[in-house]
Amino acid sequence: MRFSLPTSSALLEQLSQNSVPYHDPLARVDWKALDRKEFWLPELALSLYGLPAYERQPKERRRALSQYEFLNFVTAGLWLEALFMERIGRSLRQPRCTPAHLTYRLHKLREEAGHSLMFLELIRRAGLSPPPRPARSFGIANLLGRFASFESTGFMTVVLLGEEIPDRMNRWVCRHRAEICPAIADIVKAQVIDEARHIVHARDALHTRLKSLRPWRIALLTPALNAALREFVRAFYFPGPRVYKLAGLAPGKQWHQAARRNPHRLAFVEDTIRPALRLLEQQGMKLDWR
Repeated sequence: MRFSLPTSSALLEQLSQNSVPYHDPLARVDWKALDRKEFWLPELALSLYGLPAYERQPKERRRALSQYEFLNFVTAGLWLEALFMERIGRSLRQPRCTPAHLTYRLHKLREEAGHSLMFLELIRRAGLSPPPRPARSFGIANLLGRFASFESTGFMTVVLLGEEIPDRMNRWVCRHRAEICPAIADIVKAQVIDEARHIVHARDALHTRLKSLRPWRIALLTPALNAALREFVRAFYFPGPRVYKLAGLAPGKQWHQAARRNPHRLAFVEDTIRPALRLLEQQGMKLDWR
């Protein structure tokens, strides 16, 4: 099935203009301020926060957990950016692409590559063993992201979820930047600035697709999109056992399970991502991350 290109040229041109001049994320970060003696995430944003066993940990271990949880966050981001860049690159060969579509996609490709380079520079400078990339966590999201038609409802929903879910955390961290290492705050802010444009585009494209989609088609898509949503939430908000082990919390599997049951964490995730899900619900797509 062929789909029309959903986003207006006027919006694409405006988004592209907002990407000029290009601000390299690597140059936005004060790398000299990167300090392992500071928290990299506010404690309220840690997966174990609120558990008595976490509160009993020394500050050094809680601080280490904040650093490894942030590294887990960016390694998940690296995987996601790679998926988006792969699809954008393939889409550039589409014969129906207008100059406005090509221009916007190339701007996005440059910005996503910049984010990935920024993440890799953090990993290099951190001097910490990075958690493994959570590629296995993205089963359904990977299938939809790699093989669904570029302009389809399924693909555009995956794009929107993949941008909104981590962005909601980034925006929360920006509001609490005084509690963390300044270099980490720079990294988060740089991503928020660029992703704001990407999210506007994804929302507009998905809104256009959903207007012409019959309810029964949305119902057929919902189980797969629910699965993709849960994969994104697990990858970005619930680190795997290896993260806890690296932070000095063993056995890692036990801490991972505790985080998955942590009432404070569940409430934090709900509060953080609910606005994104509400936007989809207003368009007739009701998803549940639990």
